Amino acid sequence: MDKPNSLEENPWVTKTNELVYESAWIKVTKRDVINPAGNDAVYSVVHFKNLAIGVLPLDKDCNTWLVGQFRYPTNVYSWEITEGGGKLDMDPVESARRELKEETGIIADKYIELMRLHTSNSATDELAIVYLATGLSFTEAEPEESEVLQVKKLHLNEAFDWVMQGKITDAISVGAILKAKWLLDNGKLFV
Repeated sequence: MDKPNSLEENPWVTKTNELVYESAWIKVTKRDVINPAGNDAVYSVVHFKNLAIGVLPLDKDCNTWLVGQFRYPTNVYSWEITEGGGKLDMDPVESARRELKEETGIIADKYIELMRLHTSNSATDELAIVYLATGLSFTEAEPEESEVLQVKKLHLNEAFDWVMQGKITDAISVGAILKAKWLLDNGKLFV
């Protein structure tokens, strides 16, 4: 096995790790560190207690369904793929199934992992797992009480256009749509 490149090893030294805030969803810590230049510094980290789950449903004609909702932290309305949280001790596909049905009323026969990504790795440790869902059937959505949602059907090419026009800015959605579009354009997307 090759020795890892020294530039890829952790150059940070953590001296202290103090809990600042904790909720059912996140934990915020303040860390006194020695930075890569050898200087004392302070680093704050947001730890997520769940996985971020994303689901891009696609039918045989490459139509998808986006979810629109007002996002409190950013104070803007956002069009996104289906997203939600998944417990760390649970199969993420089960969380994806739950979220897709809850937000859109869609049930999928097949889930394929499309990608994994870190949503904001300069300040958080959040990991997102994104699935492509196919073999779709439809029932009633069951949104949570905190969700006031619109569901919009559009072709993957139009969703891609929305990304390129800046109508979709959610990181998980941007990543999923760009990857699915690349797979479609390169003959690697089978729905």
